[in-house]
Amino acid sequence: MRMATTGLGVMCTACHVDDRSSDEKPMKLTARMMFAMVKDINAKFPDGKMHVTCYTCHRGVEQPLTAAPAAQ
Repeated sequence: MRMATTGLGVMCTACHVDDRSSDEKPMKLTARMMFAMVKDINAKFPDGKMHVTCYTCHRGVEQPLTAAPAAQ
């Protein structure tokens, strides 16, 4: 979970309520799908290492950039 909070730049309460087993927050369900996606991508690398993490796309922000930032 530490990698997720760092990669997304959020605290645990972004996905969790007091009852950690609850799926009350939709973001928790989205995160679960994203974790499965990352696991699937990393499983395709023959060396068994983790190449993709939450930070790969999110870069420490909750919403990942879908396009390169505008030139300054």
